[in-house]
Amino acid sequence: MNNNKYCIAAYRCFDDKADFHKKAASIAVGLTVGSWTELPEAKKQSMEKHLGKVVSIDVHEPDAQAQPGTPAAERYADIRIAYPDINFSRDIPALLVTIFGKLSMDGKIKLLDIEFSEDFAASFPGPKFGVEGVRGLLNVHDRPLLMSIFKSVIGYDLPELREQFYQQALGGVDLIKDDEILFENPLTPVERRVEACMAAAKDAESQTGQKLLYAVNLTGPTFNLKAQAKKAIGAGANALLFNVLAYGYDTLSELAADPDVRVPIAAHPAVAGAIYPSPHYGIAAPLLLGKLMRLAGADLVLFPSPYGSVTMPKEETIGIKDALLAAEPNRKKSFPVPSAGIHPGLVPLILRDFGAESVVNAGGGIHGHPMGTAAGGRAFRQAIEAAAANTKLADYATSERPELKAAIELWGVKE
Repeated sequence: MNNNKYCIAAYRCFDDKADFHKKAASIAVGLTVGSWTELPEAKKQSMEKHLGKVVSIDVHEPDAQAQPGTPAAERYADIRIAYPDINFSRDIPALLVTIFGKLSMDGKIKLLDIEFSEDFAASFPGPKFGVEGVRGLLNVHDRPLLMSIFKSVIGYDLPELREQFYQQALGGVDLIKDDEILFENPLTPVERRVEACMAAAKDAESQTGQKLLYAVNLTGPTFNLKAQAKKAIGAGANALLFNVLAYGYDTLSELAADPDVRVPIAAHPAVAGAIYPSPHYGIAAPLLLGKLMRLAGADLVLFPSPYGSVTMPKEETIGIKDALLAAEPNRKKSFPVPSAGIHPGLVPLILRDFGAESVVNAGGGIHGHPMGTAAGGRAFRQAIEAAAANTKLADYATSERPELKAAIELWGVKE
């Protein structure tokens, strides 16, 4: 088998009684040629190149000592099956339908990973900017980046939105993103929103000396998205936020590959919670929000952190980070952005687990600061400085840094 001509899918299949070797063989045949033993020998010769192949089967018998309800207490098999590239077109939906379309409805089975063939992977340029490109736009190369989020957005008019943007920018953030539920509306249409916010960014830069990216939410009917992106960029937008799973990976891929979409794209994980959390069903988070997002072209990828208000198991978040930052020939790395419920007291954990090549992302942790939004941003910058210097936040939060001191008095510290 030439691995350069096959994509290999890894599954975890749960069953108390199944013959997993027969199960794997039925998947390999059923998702490719449909049947095999019934085919005439002459036909088998011509169909061989389309036939899926079982690569490995690792059966796990239940552990009597394991806690009931956990995967270790169940009988399962990790199965890897190779699918010939010749069977599907060079797009992510075609691959997903091939390897996990009807199979996703066939009992307790979860898609864990995909090893892309060289030919398939070569069809996707990946992130246009990636980690180094985003750092280059901001001229920040020696620390984690800081992102803030508009909160709230619905019902606000342009002057209110502009002021909120301005206060965030004064706090020293590197990126400001729209909330993912901010869609096109009469109060803040995208062109006017971009113009107002980028004017606020310029005013703030004159005081802070710091550049920033504004990731405006790209929304609307799917077939109008490219035009909408170009409209936003024409108005001055220097980044985009995109709800990838609602629109599809190939929509992201088309946007990332378009030479006129010349700004970084941040992928939001909206809808992901319907897909990854179950141990028995769906698609594993490191594949869903890591490997596939990077392949499709996301420059930054948001996902729940292990410690905030909406959490994801730590091993899954580390898996996402590893997929986004893994060394790959001819593909830029994507920034991991652990999110949801982040406050300055969590910064040491974020840097410990995700390293300097990450983005600290906060909404309420900035806007909810007792000294105001700008102070919330400064508190995060001070927390990043302390963590990078391996200094405890409580020791760094002196009277010279009242913003950090007030933040840890309100939210506490986890180190």
